[in-house]
Amino acid sequence: MPNSVGPGPATPSYRQPGVLLTDHIFAVPLDHDAPGGERIEVFAREVVAAGKTGADLPWLLFLQGGPGFGGPRLSGRASWLDTALDSYRVLLLDQRGTGRSTPVTRHSLAAQGSAGDQARYLSLFRADAIVADAEFIRRELGGAPWSVLGQSFGGFCTVTYLSRAPEGMREAFITGGLPGLAAAADDVYRTTYPKCRARTLAHYARYPGDTEQARRVARHLAGTQVLLPDGAPLTVAAFQTLGGMLGQGTGSDELHYLLEGAFDGDRLGDAFLHDVYGRLSFATGPLYAALHEPCYAQGAATRWSAQRIRAEFPGFDPGPALEGTEPLLFTGEMIYPWMFEQDPVLRPFAEAAGLVAEHADWPPLYDAARLAANEVPVAAAIYFDDMYVPRELSVPTAEAIRGLRAWVTNEYEHDGLRVSNGAVLRRLIGLAQGLA
Repeated sequence: MPNSVGPGPATPSYRQPGVLLTDHIFAVPLDHDAPGGERIEVFAREVVAAGKTGADLPWLLFLQGGPGFGGPRLSGRASWLDTALDSYRVLLLDQRGTGRSTPVTRHSLAAQGSAGDQARYLSLFRADAIVADAEFIRRELGGAPWSVLGQSFGGFCTVTYLSRAPEGMREAFITGGLPGLAAAADDVYRTTYPKCRARTLAHYARYPGDTEQARRVARHLAGTQVLLPDGAPLTVAAFQTLGGMLGQGTGSDELHYLLEGAFDGDRLGDAFLHDVYGRLSFATGPLYAALHEPCYAQGAATRWSAQRIRAEFPGFDPGPALEGTEPLLFTGEMIYPWMFEQDPVLRPFAEAAGLVAEHADWPPLYDAARLAANEVPVAAAIYFDDMYVPRELSVPTAEAIRGLRAWVTNEYEHDGLRVSNGAVLRRLIGLAQGLA
């Protein structure tokens, strides 16, 4: 089976309906600038169509959104994978620190030593290191240039890839993940806070009863200590972060169903609290919280950008909503320092995360000159109403990457790749290959 067995301990192949899967583990340098030093494991799952296991198919590397989440655990040919497997041998990467790739957890981080040592360790898990891992793995799998599909943060990584190692890429597909090349975290939040406000008001227009129901929940939280199943306090500010749901295709509906069943008599019900816990806990992705703002950092500290910039938008102050004069505004994909005080999973990260927020010596992630001379076929889906990766930053980047073909659409939200049954990927493949 060509290119199907990588180095290191690969498990025997196993089957799901319509596919053959093989797990790979690669030992990569923790710090690619010190290749002779400590090594960590990076896990990747190969997926090939059952009828094409012996075919010499090109590789398609999938870079997951995040940062801080492992690759998708799909069943058979589910979602966009069905389209990809028609032409590619797919590699689902658990980016370093996630999933089965030497995960960064409260326990493993504590083993790094002092808070300063922990902060230095965390600094090695950004897009530049992920790209270096990908190049290491590509060479181990034969060295031929491969196709890359980046979703959300995976798209950020793909642009870093184009900036640092375009020779490793055959073509690139980006969905909801074109970053502002020079945009700092402050620029991102100054753009996304107004989008959160607009999404909240659109939600209330769709579900008018939720305006008062959200106020009722907020008033209850303001006057009563409420604990989530893990012991974390559910505060008004934490409740507002449920607005992150509004950036997904069905998020408004899901938020409505969550709110309508919030109360059990005069108290918040157990089912509601359990659902909220599942949405707010960072147990499945602590690295997301620790590195969310640093994924925008180039040469400057973020200094808890989301918290600082929120003060520029007083409408997110819950006070008027508690008084009944204004609707309660939900926030979105923002990380706040109080999360590291309240979430039990994040508390051990708190001191190191504070140092990371003050770290200023971040290397550049994007090379504007190299992107302007790009020769890799690139196609990107820019979601017109994207609440997380705003088109205001993505469109100039699309124009700055030579040869990139952009598809700007309001047909889908940020999760278009996942929910479109392959339509988004088919469109991008057609654009990149000159078929559309």
